[in-house]
Amino acid sequence: METLSYKTKSVNKEGADKKWVIVDAEGQVLGRIASKIAYVLRGKHKATFTPHADTGDNVIVINASKIDLTGKKWDDKSYIRYTGYPGGQRDLTARELFEKDPVKLMEKAVKGMLPKTRLGREVFRNLYVYEGSDHAHSGQKPEKLDINTIK
Repeated sequence: METLSYKTKSVNKEGADKKWVIVDAEGQVLGRIASKIAYVLRGKHKATFTPHADTGDNVIVINASKIDLTGKKWDDKSYIRYTGYPGGQRDLTARELFEKDPVKLMEKAVKGMLPKTRLGREVFRNLYVYEGSDHAHSGQKPEKLDINTIK
């Protein structure tokens, strides 16, 4: 009896085919681009996706200072942190955080869409965000990724 044998391959960190991709954030909406970047960081766009391993690509985001937010989110969206002392709760609006450091706004959006586990923290280290159009990773020969083609 001849039958086909299908085996599910479980790829580990060493066997993952990790690439370097570059994403241009100019004119993109923050939440939509962040969810797609998290999708690529996780490796869900690959056929070899393994939930318990870091199989995603290294993502370089350029032009983080040219992102957009819809509606009244620039003034209504707040980012809260706590110093650890009584009465030490601090908050910034999206506009204040953006003026202070646009890179932090993008990083917070992407980090919030990754798992809150050791794997999520490991995957987040594969993200590199730059305010302008120049970056320090030209030696890795990153491929340009059109983020709008990812569903």
